[in-house]
Amino acid sequence: MTYATDASPCSVAVGDFNNDAILDIVVMNLGSDNVGIFLGWGNGSFSNQTTFTTGLNSQPNAVAVGDFNNDTFLDIIVANYGTNNIGVLLGHGNSSFASIKFFSISYGSLPFSILVGDLDNDGKLDFVVANEGADNLNIFLQTC
Repeated sequence: MTYATDASPCSVAVGDFNNDAILDIVVMNLGSDNVGIFLGWGNGSFSNQTTFTTGLNSQPNAVAVGDFNNDTFLDIIVANYGTNNIGVLLGHGNSSFASIKFFSISYGSLPFSILVGDLDNDGKLDFVVANEGADNLNIFLQTC
């Protein structure tokens, strides 16, 4: 099976974004400055994508999912290579999301990869960003 995305898809993750106990797919569309959500039907097939903006010239290139605000709904976090920031889409549990919330990192940092985990053992998700342009990591402890 093949599913159409927007321009230059470059990173994917899975999660249940509509609380139906079936995995969905999120894809970064680097060339279109958005993320696409493909809702799963539970039989290996998916809906056409629904897109959510990541900001003008953002060039999102990495994605991770988790419940960052502890409301039991999955959220999406993206590394925006083109605008040197991190974007978080807080999920409502029905395949819709709040407006993207941005976290700035230094100019020229070029965030390239992002991972989530409870880094300080407080029961809340944190995230780590690898910055290609700055040769460093940013760690965000329960920021959302």
